Amino acid sequence: MIDASIRRLIDPPLAHVGQRLAAAGISADAVSIGGCLIGLVAALAASAGQFYLALALLIANRVADGLDGTIARATRHTDRGAFLDIALDFLVYAAMPLGFAVWRPETNALPAAFLLASFVANGSAFLAFSILAEKRGMKTTRQGQKSIYYLAGIAEGFETAVFMAAFCLFPTRFPILALIFATLCWISAVCRLVLGWKLL
Repeated sequence: MIDASIRRLIDPPLAHVGQRLAAAGISADAVSIGGCLIGLVAALAASAGQFYLALALLIANRVADGLDGTIARATRHTDRGAFLDIALDFLVYAAMPLGFAVWRPETNALPAAFLLASFVANGSAFLAFSILAEKRGMKTTRQGQKSIYYLAGIAEGFETAVFMAAFCLFPTRFPILALIFATLCWISAVCRLVLGWKLL
């Protein structure tokens, strides 16, 4: 919901670091893959009850997710890089709730499943629209320079990072936090469906 505003603050320092990494020969794909591996380890840490470690790794994952795009812009965009960026993000987003479900299945499994279902609904609307937008040649830069049409919603990258961090900071509150975030994602999914229907 506020990704566009946050981008104006974080893009300049990320661009500076990304240009330095690109100059050092570090590829965007390597950062995407490395960031994903860090995110998956964060989920494993959460499943083992190591929540501060999970939080630190999650922050590193989010930084890597911001850097891969800036490195790509400092070198060259590739379709493979765009594919890796979005696909690996969704993989980490799915792994984190699963980690909390493994940690305490008796209380967390159902809220985690509800949250993951909301991710599927939200992601399906988001990605389906981006495919058809590409087919029609539709463009937007509202969320910054993206490789696909980024259909805005209530629950976007910033909100996801905040709730994932909250899961780590308040692990015993995971059920209620997951239900709140899932509700926002379901609302976002419905809004994206309606907006996509109108735009197409």
